[in-house]
Amino acid sequence: MTELVHLTVGDDVATITLDSERNRNALSRQLVGELGAHLATADGDAAVRAVLIRSAGTVFCSGADLSEAASDGMVEGARALIALQRQIATASKPIVVELGGAVRAGGLGIVGAADLVVAAESVTFALTEVRLALAPAVISASLLPRFTDRAAADLFLTGRTFDAAEAVQAGLVTRAVPDAELPAEVARSLGDLVKGYPQGLRATKQLLNRDLVARIDALGGELATLSGQLFGSDEAREAMTAFLNRKRK
Repeated sequence: MTELVHLTVGDDVATITLDSERNRNALSRQLVGELGAHLATADGDAAVRAVLIRSAGTVFCSGADLSEAASDGMVEGARALIALQRQIATASKPIVVELGGAVRAGGLGIVGAADLVVAAESVTFALTEVRLALAPAVISASLLPRFTDRAAADLFLTGRTFDAAEAVQAGLVTRAVPDAELPAEVARSLGDLVKGYPQGLRATKQLLNRDLVARIDALGGELATLSGQLFGSDEAREAMTAFLNRKRK
């Protein structure tokens, strides 16, 4: 089986790269499993002080793997995405997300759980769940603490596309920079982080994410159940099948 997520370590940084171009880095069981495994390895490596999650190709993440969801349901997948958000939030190392490509639906859960997010100005975002008879249930665990209430209502209900500048304003992204400056800005952020001592980074991250982790623990099971019910509904199956058929044409 070809690896979909790669891990490299150097200069105090673990770099995790999503590399499933055939489905635009959709959150398949394999990709989520490999991402979680690499995060655990990086978090346990004494040589690592910060973790970078990035993507190969032109899309950071297209959301749930609808092919899997349409055929097998989404209960286990929803639980895995809850666990992944919690893993990112509770990691002892700060986690930076580099966005050089579009992010859709479930992929925003990775963004919401991360500590720092640096995006190229050309990157677009969309929470498209409502257009597939779904709701951003599982990823609301990490997104609602980031968004203002008005931004969440607007972006969750309309499913419209928004840009990196609006993502910064809404609280989802830390910084947006011109595309050509993205690698340098990510390197600068990582360079600042690795100057911190492990104990200081770990304790500070615990302070910052205490409420987020408590929210995930309190609501995770309920949100996963809701997500599974929505994905398994006749209305959602019809919408997902129609969407997949349009993509194949």
